[in-house]
Amino acid sequence: MKDMPSPQVRPTPEEAAFGRPASGFRLQMYTVIFEADTRAGRLFDLVLIALILASVAVVIMDSMAGLHNQYADLFRALEWFFTAAFTAEYIARLACVRRPARYSRSFFGIIDLLALLPTYLAILVPGLYALIDVRVLRLLRIFRILKLTEYVAEYGALGQALAASRRKILVFMSFVMLVVVVMGTLMYVAEGPAHGFTSIPVGIYWAITTMTTVGFGDITPHTDLGRIIASVMMLLGWGTLAVPTGIVSAEFTLQRQGHAPTTRTCHECLSEGHAPAARFCSDCGARLPAWRHEAAESK
Repeated sequence: MKDMPSPQVRPTPEEAAFGRPASGFRLQMYTVIFEADTRAGRLFDLVLIALILASVAVVIMDSMAGLHNQYADLFRALEWFFTAAFTAEYIARLACVRRPARYSRSFFGIIDLLALLPTYLAILVPGLYALIDVRVLRLLRIFRILKLTEYVAEYGALGQALAASRRKILVFMSFVMLVVVVMGTLMYVAEGPAHGFTSIPVGIYWAITTMTTVGFGDITPHTDLGRIIASVMMLLGWGTLAVPTGIVSAEFTLQRQGHAPTTRTCHECLSEGHAPAARFCSDCGARLPAWRHEAAESK
């Protein structure tokens, strides 16, 4: 029985547009960095995930006064180690694609840059100390956690489900906004400034906290009519909370029922995501290179 490939994130059209080298060392480096269907590619992803999690953990611990005072030198050394590793990764990504400028402007390219800039800015631009508290720059390193979306397949699947559901979610959010504006206005009329509802925006704030079942309690109705409106809002909130979850779950289920995509790339048109058993490109018809997954190599 043939081994099935592990689920991988389907690369976006923007990622495919970066350009795959035709041959040579750059092609080998591109395969390791951008294609996770190879053993080396999966190892590269696992190492990057470990570095990202470790660097975020260091930032979190460094924000704690007790740990910072005791291990400041260690945290500083680890921070430079992570910065050097992410710098080498960023340079390697730019070096192995045909259009590095396009990658640098992409979502993941910007995230890669955000993972590097805070450390360098705090050291190389002393004037920033007079303008921005250096702690702000340190906290910006937490954006490294966003790099995980590039390596964890489930993040990509969830993103695709959200993108497929965007119109339904937009309609749902429009309905929610309509309800909170109407109910907030009614509460402003029913309660008035005497009971804390000093304006319609305050009433809308109360409606949002009530519909989401947060209920801070800083503003509460005191009249019978206000309590009736509040009861209606509570029931509406209880009934609408599950709607976006159901929309995204339905799209996610539809995607999971399909075939798991891979990162196979056509060398002619650079389109990606071809099925493991495909022999020809679905876009240009060119013959695809052999699939390099370890399961395929063991056949």
